[in-house]
Amino acid sequence: MGGFAYTWPFYAGFVLAYLLGSVPFGLVLTRLAGLGDIRAIGSGNIGATNVLRTGRKSLAAATLLLDGGKGAVAVLIAARFGPDMAVLAAAGAILGHCFPVWLRFKGGKGVATTLGIWLALSWPVGLIACAVWLGVAVAFRYSSLSALLAVAAAPLAAWRFEGPQVAELGAFIAALVWIRHHENIRRLLRGEESRIKFGGSKKDVS
Repeated sequence: MGGFAYTWPFYAGFVLAYLLGSVPFGLVLTRLAGLGDIRAIGSGNIGATNVLRTGRKSLAAATLLLDGGKGAVAVLIAARFGPDMAVLAAAGAILGHCFPVWLRFKGGKGVATTLGIWLALSWPVGLIACAVWLGVAVAFRYSSLSALLAVAAAPLAAWRFEGPQVAELGAFIAALVWIRHHENIRRLLRGEESRIKFGGSKKDVS
C-alpha cells in the first residue's frame, strides 16, 4: 500500500500533463476562426507552421504561444510537487502534443512545446535553446534545421546546469522531435527544404 501511495500521484501527474499537452490549439483556433480543419491544408500538421499557411499571422502567433504555454504550465504546476514530478510532467506534455489522444495520436512536431517546457523547467537551458534556434535561423534560414539543433543543444546545456536526470529528459525530447521531423530531415539532405523568408509572409516554423 505504501508503494502505491507513493507512485499514484506521479502516474496521475503524468496523465494530466499528457492531456494538457494534447490540446490541439492550432486546430481549435482555426476552427473557431471559421477556417475549417487545419489538417486539410498544407502539411496537415496542427502546429504554427500550418496555421501560418492560412494567412492569419495572429492565429499562428497564438498557436505558437499556446503550444509553448501548455508545456510551461504543465511543468510549473508539477514543480510544486517536486523536481521528479516536473520532469515526468514535461515528458507527458511533449508526448501529448506529438501524440494527442483526441486526434488519434497524430499531433504536431513539438518544437514550441519543447521550448515552453525548457523555459519553465530550466530557464538557462530554455534561453540557450532559443538562442541556438535564432542563430541557426539567421545563418542558414532553415527553421527545421534551427529546431533540430536547438533541441539537440538542450540536453547538453541541461547536463551543465541541471544534472543527468534533466539531461536524460532532454535527450528523450530531442529524439522525439527529431523523429517527428523525419520528413524535414529528408528534404534537408536533398536540398529541398523551404527556407525562412525574412520579411515575407510565410515561414517553415515547426
